[in-house]
Amino acid sequence: MAKDVEGAEGGEFPAKDYTDPPPAALFDAEELTKWSFYRALIAEFIATLLFLYITVLTVIGYKSQTDSSKPGYDECSGVGILGIAWAFGGMIFILVYCTAGISGGHINPAVTFGLFLARKVSLIRALLYIVAQCLGAISGVGLVKAFQKSYYNRYQGGANMLADGYSKGVGLGAEIIGTFVLVYTVFSATDPKRNARDSHVPVLAPLPIGFAVFMVHLATIPITGTGINPARSFGAAVIYNNNKAWDDHWIFWVGPFIGAAIAAIYHQFVLRAGAIKALGSFRSNA
Repeated sequence: MAKDVEGAEGGEFPAKDYTDPPPAALFDAEELTKWSFYRALIAEFIATLLFLYITVLTVIGYKSQTDSSKPGYDECSGVGILGIAWAFGGMIFILVYCTAGISGGHINPAVTFGLFLARKVSLIRALLYIVAQCLGAISGVGLVKAFQKSYYNRYQGGANMLADGYSKGVGLGAEIIGTFVLVYTVFSATDPKRNARDSHVPVLAPLPIGFAVFMVHLATIPITGTGINPARSFGAAVIYNNNKAWDDHWIFWVGPFIGAAIAAIYHQFVLRAGAIKALGSFRSNA
């Protein structure tokens, strides 16, 4: 497997030789013998924990500040949807920057799934990353509940739920498109050929990824609360554990995985002409 920045093997941030790394093996049992692999799992766990802790606290704080039943209510108080979107996008920018050289900075099962489909990571790595991300999300939301239990239960634990007035189809579509934007940005921001072609333009890859998360939250918070990250939705649902949080929970897995798959196919086989290259290789071998 191609090494990432500073020797990491997480797949999202490729080496700076600006050539396509060889595809990751589907099954790479040798990974299980390397400390760098377990270090990457720890990094994904901690990053997702911190992500959920900060963002869910922000959501609950906003709902508390805008609660009309509380004395001194002011509809203009609180960070608003803009502040919530900044919290999610800003944390992704920070955490991807911090973990890129260790795990690739996925922090999202949908990102990991998209990179797996593009053969940037092995199946073993993808599955264990997703487990680490989900456990980190549960732990992060658990900390929020431990510190602010009364507010946590009162304001629905920051769980993703389909808003009233929207159909399941609309919610699913919002998650598909939102995750497509995010994963497409990940592929584009970390494309080694783009770095070679535009080497005169310095690009800090975590920045456009964080902005993608920010913009998608602005658009879809009113619809689903914005998932685009199954670990984020799963962690909040597990700790809140209310029927309403589970009613449409499938949307926050199916939507992001479909969106990630479309982004991977679009980038690898359309923009990078993977299908044409594969066909040419087939013809030359025939």
